[in-house]
Amino acid sequence: MTKEKKKKKTKKQKAKSSFSELGLNDEILKNLGEAGYEIPSPIQAELIPIAVKGQDCIGQARTGTGKTAAFSLPVLQQIDLRRPGAQALILAPTRELSEQVAEEIRKLCPDKSLNLSVLVGGKPLRPQENQLKRGAQIAVGTPGRVIDHINRGNLKLNTLEFVVLDEADRMLDIGFRPDIEKILRKCPEKRQTLLLSATMPPPVERLARRYMQEPVVINLSEDKVSVDAIDQYYITVDPNRKVKLLSRLLFQERPKQTLVFTRTKRGADKLDRIFSKKLKAVAAIHGDLPQSKRDRVLKEFREGKIRLLIATDVMGRGIDVSGISHIINYDIPEFSDDYVHRIGRVGRLSSDQKGAAFTFVAPDEGDQLTNIENRINHMISEFRVDDFEAYKPQKPRKKIETVSHLGNTEHLINPDFGDF
Repeated sequence: MTKEKKKKKTKKQKAKSSFSELGLNDEILKNLGEAGYEIPSPIQAELIPIAVKGQDCIGQARTGTGKTAAFSLPVLQQIDLRRPGAQALILAPTRELSEQVAEEIRKLCPDKSLNLSVLVGGKPLRPQENQLKRGAQIAVGTPGRVIDHINRGNLKLNTLEFVVLDEADRMLDIGFRPDIEKILRKCPEKRQTLLLSATMPPPVERLARRYMQEPVVINLSEDKVSVDAIDQYYITVDPNRKVKLLSRLLFQERPKQTLVFTRTKRGADKLDRIFSKKLKAVAAIHGDLPQSKRDRVLKEFREGKIRLLIATDVMGRGIDVSGISHIINYDIPEFSDDYVHRIGRVGRLSSDQKGAAFTFVAPDEGDQLTNIENRINHMISEFRVDDFEAYKPQKPRKKIETVSHLGNTEHLINPDFGDF
């Protein structure tokens, strides 16, 4: 950011204890009460008072801290529900997150005159086109499908007053930067832009510098992940013992709900096949699944019907479930920022019970673990599963038979695993 913009960075203030202190009108406050909102989260308390005044804002806070309401409430307060046509455009990295944002907005604004369209791939164009033709005031969607509607003439940007970039770092990570820039260039120059992100890598800073007007920066993403809310561990493991380790870890921990991260879609599918044969309430989710199945899996996970969900990083961004007690990094994340996003999915179960995050680390992945520790400014503790040796230093032998950690491994799972 430029020096001028750095001066705009907000200083730490006394946290607001009530939504009534944030400059929201009575109607919005009534909606919040009916929706069950009581005390604003830190990002809500800091961003809302600035955003309701029409100022461009950058909100940096880790996943699961209430960013959706932080940007939705100022937009809802400022749009004119009596006027049809797109007034606000919210861009998100995944279909699931777009739908989650739309659901949250509907909850915060029960006014039936609000017309909202969700523009995502994997679903028919015609219903989305009809929503826009009916004069949707807010459009929420993924960059690719939004551009599709712009090119078809369904979405007119000349009436826009607000643009929100949600999970901006993830959108750039997965290659949406050209689409985002194409959309922003078509938007009116006179508009309010809000950018929300868990991290602020240089590409996100460059995007903000180019398309925002002297934004106020609110940085609540501390140099380290909040270690008082999550117990973090690593387990050294031979690659060919990872399936067995996952089985034994689940059996020992008996988690309420677990989210397991793999690096690839293929890896997620293979783990799903292995564990579904032995356990109930197991599913996998990734970008290659049909949209109808992804919707069903997420719905069942939120309802608690699925207790073990195996996901890739991209899909993990659309999962916001308060009951997740354990995150397991079956594959150590390639980038340390992804570690921050992954463990941000853990929910605090009660005032005296923490969530837990476990990372499986192969003997040659020590550097990646060190990078993560540097990123979060915290040493991760080693963890050992009872009566199980996950890593056994091998002596050189003339002939070594290798077993793929995702091959035919059903025999590795404890047959008495039971109801974990």
